Amino acid sequence: MATVGLFGFGRWGKLIFRDLRILGAEVRVIVPSEESQRAALAAGAMSVQADCVTSDELEALADVDGYVVAAPTVLHAEILFKLVATRKPIFVEKPFAVDRDASRKLVDVAGERIFIMDKWRYHPGIDKLAELVRSGVLGDIVALRSFRLGWDNPHRDVDAIWILVPHDLSIVQHIIGTLPAPRLAMSLGANGIGNDLLAILQDGDSGPKVTIEISANHPVSRRAVTVIGTKGSAQLGDSYDDSVVFAAGVPNGTAGKPELIPVGAQMPLLAELRAFLAHLAGGPPPLSPAIDGLRVVEHIITLRKLAGMLS
Repeated sequence: MATVGLFGFGRWGKLIFRDLRILGAEVRVIVPSEESQRAALAAGAMSVQADCVTSDELEALADVDGYVVAAPTVLHAEILFKLVATRKPIFVEKPFAVDRDASRKLVDVAGERIFIMDKWRYHPGIDKLAELVRSGVLGDIVALRSFRLGWDNPHRDVDAIWILVPHDLSIVQHIIGTLPAPRLAMSLGANGIGNDLLAILQDGDSGPKVTIEISANHPVSRRAVTVIGTKGSAQLGDSYDDSVVFAAGVPNGTAGKPELIPVGAQMPLLAELRAFLAHLAGGPPPLSPAIDGLRVVEHIITLRKLAGMLS
């Protein structure tokens, strides 16, 4: 049975804790709030502590097999640098960090031991879209469109771009096997900077054109990913859909009738944590290494510049 050190016990940290326990792991929780420490103990945490700043505090975590970092985004880099000395695997919530230099340094010093929690790479619908692309049934990929629209941003330390765009970039990476270069980005600036973004990615003039739209200003949630090829198109219409829609042919040509392809209802968070625990037991690494997380950070910074948010 693996023992995991979990940093954070907030809205998402509690869900991670729940799934780690479902998977049979013992969990030591590191969280500063006394209220959260009590809640973690009540939920079945093996132990709790406020931090890991001193050598004694780090020593208290010495018997864990690996770490999961689900603290506020602005603390990711600080926590990761503290954990580097332990030389144990680390699974960190996306985004990797919000600082390019810190991300690059972490890749240099511990890139083989840090992995990003890109849960959408474990979504059965996204995996099916990637499978359809690899099979050639869609033909040459012409475009990929992703929508991630909803109301409000529950994260108060970073804006919606930092929280939402990493999902879509990891989806692009998973489906087409690469992350095209940022070409265009714009924001309405509605209700504050960072609440919305429309971005286009493309390598050269003939590579797949990727369009990403995110917003925290939509009162109705929408999560959809569509892949368009020269022989057909496929779509995951919503986060909880248990099937993808596939249509062979092209409009105004040999367009076939859309059909549903079942994909199941595996929960991505549980799947990615299962993969991490398997890695701690000697199995293959999770899907997103630190270098992928660095590329996402660099893409977001570039997109923000293209949208006029950074000088």
